[in-house]
Amino acid sequence: MEQAAYDVVIVGGGAAGLSAALVLGRARRRVAVVDSGEPRNAPAAHMQGFLSRDGMSPAALLEVGRAEVAGYGVHLVEGRVEQVERDGSGFAVRLVGGPALEARRVLVATGLRDELPDLPGLRERWGKDLLHCPYCHGHEVADRPLGVLGTGPGSVHHALLLRQWSDDVVFFPHTLEVSESDRARILARGVRIVDGPVKRLVVEDDRLRGVELADGRVVEREAVFAFPRMVPRDGMLEGLGCARNEDGWPVTDATGRTSVPGLWAVGNAADPRAQVITAAGQGSAAAIALNHDLLEEEVERAVSAVG
Repeated sequence: MEQAAYDVVIVGGGAAGLSAALVLGRARRRVAVVDSGEPRNAPAAHMQGFLSRDGMSPAALLEVGRAEVAGYGVHLVEGRVEQVERDGSGFAVRLVGGPALEARRVLVATGLRDELPDLPGLRERWGKDLLHCPYCHGHEVADRPLGVLGTGPGSVHHALLLRQWSDDVVFFPHTLEVSESDRARILARGVRIVDGPVKRLVVEDDRLRGVELADGRVVEREAVFAFPRMVPRDGMLEGLGCARNEDGWPVTDATGRTSVPGLWAVGNAADPRAQVITAAGQGSAAAIALNHDLLEEEVERAVSAVG
């Protein structure tokens, strides 16, 4: 690959990918952003905690972002990436049912997918009144009857944390085994514990009314928090040999650089805790590192040509 069609192909057009594209576009790099139009936060009506954008809808943020990067010559490609492969010193980014884009570098910003417990009503209420992040949604449901569904070890912390937003919090362990010490901490925090398997969420008139247990009891709640199992959307990287940590996430440095030369990963594709504003910052930092990496390659090539 003597001259790749793009300096950088960015896989994923959310806050992380578009922030990277903005910086690289302004640096006059040849950039393509491939996006399938399925952001993780699509069910949410608003996003919070993003300075100057607090309360803005996720869709509006992406619309503005796409317009901004397009103004700097970034190529926006609608599609889904099937696989990223090595191609000489660069990469071939293969699209489902489409061409392969040649790139000197690749930035993966595909986010993650949330795996929820298999209970009736959960998927339909996700992002509405079934929530996962107290920092994202806690203020909007403050002082209301809240519930926390036991889905994993992090659920105990969720129950303790949410007490900051409401005096009426109920923890439903569901099938989660809770130690006596954790039970003591939860109760001391002023959170009630309702034991027993959960059957479903009770929804009436498109509003959450409560949590029904397997024995028929219904505990009235207006919002429920559940910590999902988070899985990175990085199947297209299979075969590149990217190092992963014990939880299966790509190992990166502070700029998002992976163990594969020329490959970066940012946002929720590498950091499950990254919020929108965090992901945007990671995309910007990765773009600067990518540009310097490309610069070093160009300087070395120039020196070799002179010598």
